[in-house]
Amino acid sequence: MILKTFELSRITGDNNFFLLYGKNEGLKTECINQILKKNDGKIYNYDEKRVRDEIESFYENILSGSLFENNKIIIINRASDKIFDIFQDLTNREIANIKIIINAGILETRSKLRSLFEKNKDLICIPTYPDNNETLSKLSASFFKKENLPISHQNINIIVEKCNGDRNNLNNELEKIKNYSFNKKKISSFEIFKLINLSENYALSELIDNCLAKNNSKIIKILSENNYNPEDSIMIIRTFLSKAKRILKLAIQLEQNNDINKTINAAKPPIFWKDKEIIKKQLSKWKPEKIKDLINNLNDIELEIKKDYQNSMLIITNFIFENSCLEVSN
Repeated sequence: MILKTFELSRITGDNNFFLLYGKNEGLKTECINQILKKNDGKIYNYDEKRVRDEIESFYENILSGSLFENNKIIIINRASDKIFDIFQDLTNREIANIKIIINAGILETRSKLRSLFEKNKDLICIPTYPDNNETLSKLSASFFKKENLPISHQNINIIVEKCNGDRNNLNNELEKIKNYSFNKKKISSFEIFKLINLSENYALSELIDNCLAKNNSKIIKILSENNYNPEDSIMIIRTFLSKAKRILKLAIQLEQNNDINKTINAAKPPIFWKDKEIIKKQLSKWKPEKIKDLINNLNDIELEIKKDYQNSMLIITNFIFENSCLEVSN
């Protein structure tokens, strides 16, 4: 059964199989999050290659029950017709307490997997087409209104043109601007132009996520692969501050309910499914008081790099390895 992206409210608890296909990764991510909101359970992430290489353990995971898990949600990324036979088989089995979400790229009309989902009323098929500029402009305007950050239509058009019809790209650009504009009342056209023309391999969000998760080898890899310069320094610090404050809020909630899954699933704004595992690791590394210390140190570092701009990246790199990468004791 084909559902348009605006028809997801029609999904019920009786729907167990979902196929999302198309190039719009941002829209697919939003749709997957909406599906997850309607279904509780432990999430297992696969890609197509792993499913095919580990077919026996994949079936065992789906078909075996557990005293400790009432529900399972299986997400399979980078899927194609190569797993058609597997899913044709699964749809003919009695499977309880399992939801399977297939995240595929472009599937042509002759695709067997797409046809299977389109023709069966019990299977949900959700095509995601590129967003047009009008849709992205509305999303951008709504974002800036929510953030109480004045911006001209001209600047919104500049941002939208950069995104090539994909709201995932848009969300990345908006996150850059949000982090940069922290505590600012307005942002200039020049600042926006600089922000959206940062190198494609910026990997800034990934760098900070791994700093907070204390993945030292990953941090070193990102720093070595990206040629950061002093102009990037304020963005790095403000992204660090934004993510640290999010972890502080979650850590306080976790201390109150002592349930990490409940804490993450109840987060506002919602945490994307693909970010949940690294946020769990971050929460395992940081207690609220330690995060408060980190936030205070970040504020001091921002003042320091403004005074010594030319050496700002050296200051930030030293800070990362002397502070955020150290194991934090309970």
